[in-house]
Amino acid sequence: MKTIYNAFLLFIFEKRTSIRVIAISILIVIVILTTSCDNFVEVDLPTSQLTSKTVFEDVTTANAAMSGVYAKLRDTGLLTGISTGLSCRLGLYADELDYYKSNDPNYFYTNSLYSAEAGIQDLWNQGYNAIYAANAVAEGVSASHSLGQKDKDRLRGEALFVRSLIHFYLLNLYGDIPYVTVTDYNYNSSIHKTPTPEIYTKIMADLQEATSILPEEYSSPQRVRPNKATAQALLARVYLYMGLWAEAANSASAVLNNPLYSWEPDLDKIFLKESTTTIWQFKPDSDNANSKEGNLFIFNSGPPPTVALTANLVSAFDPTDQRKTHWIRAISKGSTTWYHSFKYKLNAKAVNSNEYSIVFRLAEQYLIRAEARAMQGDLIGAKEDLNVIRHTAGLPNTDAVSSIEIREAIIKERRLEFFTEFGHRFFDLKRVGSLDAVLSISKPKWSDNDALWPLPAKELSANPNLNPQNTGY
Repeated sequence: MKTIYNAFLLFIFEKRTSIRVIAISILIVIVILTTSCDNFVEVDLPTSQLTSKTVFEDVTTANAAMSGVYAKLRDTGLLTGISTGLSCRLGLYADELDYYKSNDPNYFYTNSLYSAEAGIQDLWNQGYNAIYAANAVAEGVSASHSLGQKDKDRLRGEALFVRSLIHFYLLNLYGDIPYVTVTDYNYNSSIHKTPTPEIYTKIMADLQEATSILPEEYSSPQRVRPNKATAQALLARVYLYMGLWAEAANSASAVLNNPLYSWEPDLDKIFLKESTTTIWQFKPDSDNANSKEGNLFIFNSGPPPTVALTANLVSAFDPTDQRKTHWIRAISKGSTTWYHSFKYKLNAKAVNSNEYSIVFRLAEQYLIRAEARAMQGDLIGAKEDLNVIRHTAGLPNTDAVSSIEIREAIIKERRLEFFTEFGHRFFDLKRVGSLDAVLSISKPKWSDNDALWPLPAKELSANPNLNPQNTGY
């Protein structure tokens, strides 16, 4: 049964073509919600509207404002599970996915990106729209006179987490980018790029503040709104990318030692909505829907309608690796066999949602800590963490011995564990310096300039301060 709640926020983002003219217009409306305040559906705009200031004077509408941000992240942009999100596009860009729509060229798959390519522009715009929305929430709750301090802290912490998360992805795709922290149009219309080291400093500062003000507990049992551990999980990843090994290990340990989480040895339960290894996930857009990833990756007859796993990836699994059995499904037609990601096993609506889109999960924290420990010389601890993942896959202890061998084993394990999950493979190859050596073999058009995507041409035209363009474009 659907229940009518008091109020809900529907964000309306101006659909402009460049960061110079991106602006957030927040309209508050009365809408119908389903049984959870974290479940949101788009409806026609009613005639009654509230002012943006009013939003953050009431906890219901303030919560709904942040829910609107998560809805946008789930449905569009970098983190969406549809074909335009990073799980698909970076899977194609690297060596995880093959593309099968021959009548519709895919410039990500052919590594033929150019500055006017629509996908490049869309991901940039959608990323900065999400950042602007998060900034609007952060500013709104900070200026509120009616919200209690606990609600202010929680909502500001969530907004800072989202802001840092999207900047993290944009940085690793485009290189130096603007780090946007305000909604002021005049300031942002001529903003300059921020150097990469400074961006990481700002990301860390945002996450450290978020960690200090987000609650330990989730605001709902479905783990669809980030808590303190979610910010710590992202912070662990950021430290890893920066080579801050002690900090990465400590942040990962804080998550791994948290009693909210427990290891799940059953591979078929890890991607269920109630998995004890889930740190943060997106709830589907209706109570009978399942993950967008299931809809994208699963196919039941060949040839594949859109994408399938590469033979290179499938052959990388040991024959006894249970992830190959449980997380990959073979589809044959005649003498030809294709493989699709089968982490999510539902690609249709059901009586109830059983699978949400998981963004952060516990396995990453084990492998972050394993790598950080190996780089600090704690080889025993590194192998213990690595073997947690291997044992769940039905594999024996790693036979790696030296620090270098253990790190190589961890990078391989990350490939097998996180395939088709938000571009981990591409980012891992890039951060350890193996991108060109690996992808130049499997990708005929790969260039050493492809480590970065081009900045959108419309952005450079609208705001010359974003120049120069990335090399090779």
